[in-house]
Amino acid sequence: MKYGDKVGWLGVLFGMGVAPAQLLKIWMTGNTEAISVVTYMFLLIMMVCYLLHAIHIKAKVFITSNIINIGVNFAILMYLIGG
Repeated sequence: MKYGDKVGWLGVLFGMGVAPAQLLKIWMTGNTEAISVVTYMFLLIMMVCYLLHAIHIKAKVFITSNIINIGVNFAILMYLIGG
């Protein structure tokens, strides 16, 4: 595996710590008042665009990270909307 690929996968691992931490906090506390629905809507749109681009350029690391992050951020958005 090339150095650039290793750095990309390392970024995936660190990136996976962001949204799941927020989701866990929401799930444990049930509190969504201070979280912006609009922010998560734009995050999802951005991630879908990044995913489509990653598929276009056949970048496995970005395809993987965006699929994971879309799933977790979608769950957060559902908590916010249903919340």
